[in-house]
Amino acid sequence: MSVIVQKYGGTSVATTTHIENVARRVIATKQAGHAVIVVVSAMGKETDRLDGLAREVGVNEETFREVDVLMTTGEQVSVALLAMTLINMGHKARSYTGGQVRMLTDSAHTRARLLDIETDRLRSDLKDGVIAVVAGYQGVDTEHNITTLGRGGSDTTAVALACAIGAEECQIYTDVDGVYTADPRVCEDARCLERLTFEEMLELASQGSRVLHTRSVELASKYQMPLRVSSSFRDVPGTLISKEDESMEQAIISGIAFTRDEAKLTVTGVKDVPGIAYRILGPVSDGNIEVDMIVQNTSADQTTDFTFTVQRDDYDRVMDILQKVVDDIEAGEVQGDAKIAKISLVGVGMRSHAGVASKMFKVLSDESINIQMISTSEIKISVVVDEKYLELAVRALHSAFELNEEGA
Repeated sequence: MSVIVQKYGGTSVATTTHIENVARRVIATKQAGHAVIVVVSAMGKETDRLDGLAREVGVNEETFREVDVLMTTGEQVSVALLAMTLINMGHKARSYTGGQVRMLTDSAHTRARLLDIETDRLRSDLKDGVIAVVAGYQGVDTEHNITTLGRGGSDTTAVALACAIGAEECQIYTDVDGVYTADPRVCEDARCLERLTFEEMLELASQGSRVLHTRSVELASKYQMPLRVSSSFRDVPGTLISKEDESMEQAIISGIAFTRDEAKLTVTGVKDVPGIAYRILGPVSDGNIEVDMIVQNTSADQTTDFTFTVQRDDYDRVMDILQKVVDDIEAGEVQGDAKIAKISLVGVGMRSHAGVASKMFKVLSDESINIQMISTSEIKISVVVDEKYLELAVRALHSAFELNEEGA
């Protein structure tokens, strides 16, 4: 019997009525001849509520262990209610916390990484016709402490379980119909994609598309586990994410991703000497701050302007760090801009089609939008622009690359 792993997010289990709808969908999958493992998030905004309570009391590194204990209670409520609903509908079901499944993680509380998953109990349940309902986002370390997997943790739980148990497919149910060519809230004519490659989804996720978290896509790609993103509220096929099919002609551009939550910093008058990049970015990295795009320009006087982007929430911290770095390396000054946006074109078809970058730049030029930074990979082109031009730029690019049309 094939195994299907289904994951339902917070909006999908927000009320007991929503949970009943999820139960009916799960039962339909079982009746279609599949064994089913269901992974659920906390109900609605429960995680936000718990996070607010934690912050009222006070969160710091010494309390991270207790924060994990608190935050995992939301999923415990969801799995119990869904299992009870399935049982009351006449089907065998059993709920599991991350610790009961034995989702073994490291001890990095609030951002733990999965190390191993014990599947014996789940396999036994499935063999007996039981629907296994597993709490997402959580695990335990070797000392039996409760841990959480950080942002996107329930997606990671579902994909990891699917890989560990050899599922046929991992289905991620959410409040949208699938992965779109662009955010429908910005582009009214955005189209739901039928299929994407792992590479494309990974780029879209890392560049701002919030349908799936990057970690879950990385895991699915590593183990070649097909992912399907679909709606828990409508009967739609959704978007299948799988390995590249060489028999299919790939679209040049599959989608546009963007993010508003970045900031740009520039250190001017930097000496052009070996090791200078490390002396600037080393202290930033030591502060556990992730750097995204980097540009270095050398002037005629043998000094450089060193520019990079970070998450907007880290902007003030990085400014403080760089003020000290500037004195240490005898550079000019630190300039910053917290009102930028990053826009990315993604598509495996770029590999075999030239001129995508020049077309992108022309479209933005025609709209009088200045490009501040550029970054490219084999299947992605990203630019940084002034935040106020974000929606205009996305709509113009979406139209120019005809992403609203089937087969674009």
